[in-house]
Amino acid sequence: PLAERSGLIISLGAWVIDEACKQARTWRDQGLRMRVAINLSAHQLRQSQLPAHIAAALAKHQINPDLLTCEITESVAMADTEATLGFFNSVAALGVHLSIDDFGSGYSSLAYLRKLPATELKIDRSFVLDLEHSEGARKIAEAVVNLAQALNMKVVAEGVETDAQYQILRRFGCDQ
Repeated sequence: PLAERSGLIISLGAWVIDEACKQARTWRDQGLRMRVAINLSAHQLRQSQLPAHIAAALAKHQINPDLLTCEITESVAMADTEATLGFFNSVAALGVHLSIDDFGSGYSSLAYLRKLPATELKIDRSFVLDLEHSEGARKIAEAVVNLAQALNMKVVAEGVETDAQYQILRRFGCDQ
């Protein structure tokens, strides 16, 4: 929030994109094929040159776009649906993975979600924390997994800290 208020988020975000690609390259040179995820802010999404900057960073570090995931929170994705759709289409065309982060914490339009070329939904940590003790949290997590599967998306759960949480999520069909 401070970076956004001060106007530093654009340059900071550009640095993060470059560093993420640089790190992916370092790992690849060490024989590891690990995907790197970066969070993007609402301010970054309003920058028309963002997809070009991502493409340039991938080219500069000679990274396969499949090794990069751009994460956008559900609330940011829903704030300006037209801009989000344009950004998602541009970045998907590059071959970069797209993820809706903190899913379930906002008010997504399922009709809109269906149109996004995202490949992944991330279950919000607040639901994962309560899985062992809350039937409501389990029902929501299972519904998100089912929704993602219906949309041919991978499901990632944030904040899994216990074996019981892991087992519940695996039983629902959560991918990661």
